[in-house]
Amino acid sequence: MLKTSSARERFMKSVGLCCIVVFLGLCLCGCSSKCFQHDAQSNNRAWRAMSESSCSWSEVEVSGTFSIVAVDPEAGVCGAAVASKYPAVGKVVPYVRAGVGAFCTQHWHNLKWGERALDLLAEGHLPEHVLAGLLRDDARRDKRQLAIIDMSGRAANRNCAKADKSGIWWGAASGKYYACQGNTLVGQEVIFAMARAYEETKGSVADRIMAALVAGDRAGGDHRGRLAAGIRVAKEGVEGHWLELYVDKSDDAVVELARKYAALKHEAKGVRSPK
Repeated sequence: MLKTSSARERFMKSVGLCCIVVFLGLCLCGCSSKCFQHDAQSNNRAWRAMSESSCSWSEVEVSGTFSIVAVDPEAGVCGAAVASKYPAVGKVVPYVRAGVGAFCTQHWHNLKWGERALDLLAEGHLPEHVLAGLLRDDARRDKRQLAIIDMSGRAANRNCAKADKSGIWWGAASGKYYACQGNTLVGQEVIFAMARAYEETKGSVADRIMAALVAGDRAGGDHRGRLAAGIRVAKEGVEGHWLELYVDKSDDAVVELARKYAALKHEAKGVRSPK
């Protein structure tokens, strides 16, 4: 709960901004059995190579953050967004791939896991199996916070068991076609505010992801401050990122990202998704 009148005023202004973001977005745009046909020997080789690679990753930086991954199976769209005190966080935490899904690696993030996780997802491994494989022989597994979702909407979270002292609060929540997660947060309301915003916002996946990020930020977000934010969206049939926006350094990164999004003319915005 916000404790000061200034904090309440900031919250109300940002809620208004969140509504404007979605409204403008709406106005501007008026794996089957085949996936698992791998022999046991090839699977073992793949997991072994992945584990050896993760063990050799000797130095990582700590990205205290909050993020969301989400998909719209009918529209063939997946996306992820993140905010943090960590600089340029939108370029090191979220990963998306058309026709595959979305993945976030945070707290003690591992850059090598981003594309690898999506590769394994594309091969037909269930999200929980991908996370288990990444963490199985990882010496820092208790420092990782991970989230993954496939295009069917199957999601899995893995919270850090031993977050750094700056962590204060960490956790995750998932629902229909989305998952929210965070660490180094002011409290549990950050995650729950994100989940409510995603579920209650009308519009496209991108609209709803942005609304969730704004809600988490307004609930307090990263207790250390607001420096960077980013959103990435992919769509089947479109190579690379269909939409990507970043704020790498700012005194109020999520608000700045929301303004950029509101001003953007893009097909990813305002396409109403069935619920």
